Amino acid sequence: MADTFLEHLCLLDIDLEPIIARNTNIICTIGPASRSIPKLQEMVKAGMNIARLNFSHGSHEYHGETIKNIREAVDTITSDPLYYRPVAIALDTKGPEIRTGLVKGKVEEEVALKKGGRVRVVTAESEKDKTDGSVIWVDYPSLPKVLDKNSIIYIDDGLIGLKVQEIGDGWVDTVVESGGVLCSRKGVNLPGCDLINLKAVSERDEADLRFGVSQGIDIVFASFIRSAKDVKDVRKALGPYGQDIKVISKVESRQGVQNFEEILVASDGVMVARGDLGIEIPAEKVFIAQKMMIGRCNSAGKPVICATQVKHGVTPRPTRAEGSDVANAVLDGADCVMLSGETAKGQFPVEAVAMMHSICREAEAAIFHQQLFEELRRLTPLSSDPTEVTAIGAVESSFKCGAGAIIVLTTTGRSAHLLSRYRPRCPIIAVTRTPQVKALRNRTRRVFPVLFHPLPAPVWADDVDNRVNFGMEIGKARGFFKVGDMVIVVTGWIPGSGHTNIMRSVNVPE
Repeated sequence: MADTFLEHLCLLDIDLEPIIARNTNIICTIGPASRSIPKLQEMVKAGMNIARLNFSHGSHEYHGETIKNIREAVDTITSDPLYYRPVAIALDTKGPEIRTGLVKGKVEEEVALKKGGRVRVVTAESEKDKTDGSVIWVDYPSLPKVLDKNSIIYIDDGLIGLKVQEIGDGWVDTVVESGGVLCSRKGVNLPGCDLINLKAVSERDEADLRFGVSQGIDIVFASFIRSAKDVKDVRKALGPYGQDIKVISKVESRQGVQNFEEILVASDGVMVARGDLGIEIPAEKVFIAQKMMIGRCNSAGKPVICATQVKHGVTPRPTRAEGSDVANAVLDGADCVMLSGETAKGQFPVEAVAMMHSICREAEAAIFHQQLFEELRRLTPLSSDPTEVTAIGAVESSFKCGAGAIIVLTTTGRSAHLLSRYRPRCPIIAVTRTPQVKALRNRTRRVFPVLFHPLPAPVWADDVDNRVNFGMEIGKARGFFKVGDMVIVVTGWIPGSGHTNIMRSVNVPE
């Protein structure tokens, strides 16, 4: 056991086996390449924890069918404890983003823009489907008002750059600074511009959120959040029936980074959306913003997702840079990593998930867990909350005895969340009878939620034993521990929520 971080690094060994249980969650964007039930089943088995639906594309009917397919795919493997994992469904809002129109009026069309070429960017609704090599339509009528001469318009995560030459009423003439292939409905970034008349929650977003509530989604990824007020607007749009849906704020602008503290307080978690962020701020500053946001989320005990350009390409094998990028996000403390185009439209969606699973396992084995726990404990003020005190004791005990897992019985999921906050090395098996908790715990690192179906036993002690034994069986089936290993069990002393105050160490029975 190392005493310092440098000693810990010196003891790392490439021949050591990675940890059995992957604690970092994997988010997969579901699209044409992955929305079929057989493909979704394979992705769940490969390690998908959260299915992301990008509402910048597709109709409600399309997304409704996808949600139905996800649930059917998960339900078909619920009887197999070795492969089954609950999958949460996340709705990613369009948000106050700007996009190009259809190329030549068709989704599948594309056009090449060559460096030095002249392109007119227009905003008139009548030219919505007329994007070609000389004209590009964007869905932001105020575009000419926010740009200056020599401003840069970035398209498709910065792959295409247009330099403003002349500005008119409803149009902007530009010259191509960096060329590329333009496809339909690509994102547009205007770094350094004050985006006027761009609401955090548009009418379309409100309709999408109402649809999500009706479909029983678990999480909202709120796009382009710039202040705490934006988060409140999203919650308001969810309405009274969507209050249990967790709001994860996507920080993808300089303003969002500057207002990060208030956004964190107002949100249930944060997504570091590095694609757009890398355009809005200098690329060499993105890693600083990433580390700052992950650190503050870890300190606050709120989940943080590292997203966009995690692993991109048309081959199932990542480059060294891509693999290291994923690993370093995990080492920084990300609770989740996200796949976008790789699973939505890539040729190898299942292989991408499997590779992400492998990288996360290796990275987690390299984390200096003991030091991280001690630092988190030092940052935490003295608590009189029995549940939090029990969670701290359980995590510390898990280090002392080398526990194979922590088994927690939870009603609302709060006990599991507190255990996760203190970052144990071992997995947390959260046994619950609440379906919403089963899915929502998937956004939090190290928590493996399992749904216990039998009705409560008449005697409380018997009911506790039944659920703990169920957790033991799941842990053995998943390979988290074997007979004779030590596990930590966390329970409440009476039925109901808010009574967790018992921690005990138990040897796994036969």
